[in-house]
Amino acid sequence: MTANASPLALRLAEDCARVDACLEALWQAQPPVEPRLDAAMRYAVLGGGKRLRPVLVYAAGRALGAADADLDAPAVAIELIHAYSLVHDDLPAMDDDDLRRGQPTVHKAFDEATAILAGDALQTLAFEVLAGSESPRLAALMRTLAGAAGRDGMVAGQALDLAAVGGQPDVQALAHMHRHKTGALICAALRLGGLVAVAEDDPRLAALGGYGEAIGLAFQIHDDVLDVIGDTQVLGKASGADAARDKPTYPSLLGLAGARAKADGLLDDALAALVPLGERGIALAELARYMIERDH
Repeated sequence: MTANASPLALRLAEDCARVDACLEALWQAQPPVEPRLDAAMRYAVLGGGKRLRPVLVYAAGRALGAADADLDAPAVAIELIHAYSLVHDDLPAMDDDDLRRGQPTVHKAFDEATAILAGDALQTLAFEVLAGSESPRLAALMRTLAGAAGRDGMVAGQALDLAAVGGQPDVQALAHMHRHKTGALICAALRLGGLVAVAEDDPRLAALGGYGEAIGLAFQIHDDVLDVIGDTQVLGKASGADAARDKPTYPSLLGLAGARAKADGLLDDALAALVPLGERGIALAELARYMIERDH
């Protein structure tokens, strides 16, 4: 990190380092039962990444007054769920990707069966970590993560995504799919952070929910744009993969200019949702802008 880095860049680096240290500590706690499985799990989790979902946990929690130490468990848990989802998403039966974060995907670096088991183990480890939280709202935290990850959330989105390959869904159907596949975990990250600080009926959680709905979809639209214009070396995964698989995307439906305009409109919606948080929402507003301006 350079000396003249922006406050946002410094905060992102600090939060990434914090959650990385927490993730690393999971593997220091006890020796593995099966070393190859353990190595695949480590490879999937500790091989880099933006750590966006943990960053959102920290930002939302701080906005509502939570302490960083109380946010560590949900931040780690949601990153473990995200890592598991990527391992399974890359499998031959899913997106069949060879490259992730500039490295061979888990099933390429190990083998397909090990990748499946590593994903399974990462998913259950997420709930083990979250169950160790001392939050008085532990049940609400568990429901939030389970709902976002499962049949009504991310997994449903993946099923909708697979069903859409080769089809011609309209913009509304595409949004429905991405609100589950990508948006569900982003909304969950914000709600997890908020629930550490406040009760389930606190109206500020609704503000975080509106922000998450908008920025989650904007994030995916920008991802679709990057798949068209991005460079494989920068992205860390093959560019043009969506078109090669005949997957419907926002650029394919709206054109690049239309997709960018849609993302900009959703950014405005996200910023408007933060108004009830006042100055406490500034860090979240900065994150929203970062999410649709990144180059990878």
